Amino acid sequence: MSSINQESIREALKVVKYPGFSRDIVSFGLVREISTNGTDVEVQLVISTTENAVAKTIRDEATQALKGLVGSGRLNVKVDVQAPAAPTGSVGPARIEGVRHIIAVGSGKGGVGKSTVAANLALALAQPGAKTGLCDCDIYGPSVAIMFGGNERPTADDENRIIPIERYGVSLMSMGFLLDDGSPAVLRGPMVTRYTQQFLRQVAWGNLDYLILDLPPGTGDIQLTIVQTVALSGAVIVTTPQEVALIDARKASAMFAKTNVPVLGIVENMSYFLCPGDGNRYDIFGTGGGAREAARLEVPLLGEVPIEPLVREAGDTGRPAVAAHPESAAAGVFEFIAQKVRQVLP
Repeated sequence: MSSINQESIREALKVVKYPGFSRDIVSFGLVREISTNGTDVEVQLVISTTENAVAKTIRDEATQALKGLVGSGRLNVKVDVQAPAAPTGSVGPARIEGVRHIIAVGSGKGGVGKSTVAANLALALAQPGAKTGLCDCDIYGPSVAIMFGGNERPTADDENRIIPIERYGVSLMSMGFLLDDGSPAVLRGPMVTRYTQQFLRQVAWGNLDYLILDLPPGTGDIQLTIVQTVALSGAVIVTTPQEVALIDARKASAMFAKTNVPVLGIVENMSYFLCPGDGNRYDIFGTGGGAREAARLEVPLLGEVPIEPLVREAGDTGRPAVAAHPESAAAGVFEFIAQKVRQVLP
């Protein structure tokens, strides 16, 4: 049998996936130390979790993966379990260290373009030189990784914190960066909540002026946990003009009101279509719905984003409209929305 070395040990450990992910523990940066004399092997893993079952599963699978390599030699897989960082001395919403303003972008239902608004708002806020981050809190349906392009995998620093991906001057974190293309996140509710908290608390965000949270659609447990545990500076609600979307937008507004999160305003997405042929405006989903709802809630209407094919194309190709088409009507509206947000949260 050939001599065992650190490289062969790392290769063997690459078959061990983190529970619920398609990514291995080596690329996650969980392998902290490897020692071998060519026959015996000792490996130390560092895992941040509150789930004992997760640590046990990883230890068992790592041991099994190395047995064939070590053979009759001595094998010792040690797992250092570290509790995720939690705010001390507080049972209510807590700030994220180094972040000045945290803004939630939510909607009462899916399909209204919430992630498109969140992505372009983050870019527009970063344009004057502000340090901005975007956290994709939609674990089951992450889209930020696609909308910003690239196939990098986040790595961990010496403190076992995730280093966010950088795109167009915005720091990004999304489950999409951790999953293989097309792979679903197969997780139960409590695990989803814990991963969401890790994205917020265990990512090395650094010093940010704005951190945008792209919430999952709806008003369920995950959304409620986020707004109850994170000190939000405010929330932006995304809707379309049609009544069926406005009804659900009211539910999102009620959730923020019950948790004492100020609503910065409403963004009406897919507000109208400007025909490139004749220049006429067509109100495909109705007209004035966002303005009426904003008046009813006594909050500003931050902007009306038109339907433009280039917005969809830009998101699909990994370069949101504010970066790819700054001259477009939609990009102009996103810049206007960012300006209004900056006025409220300088």
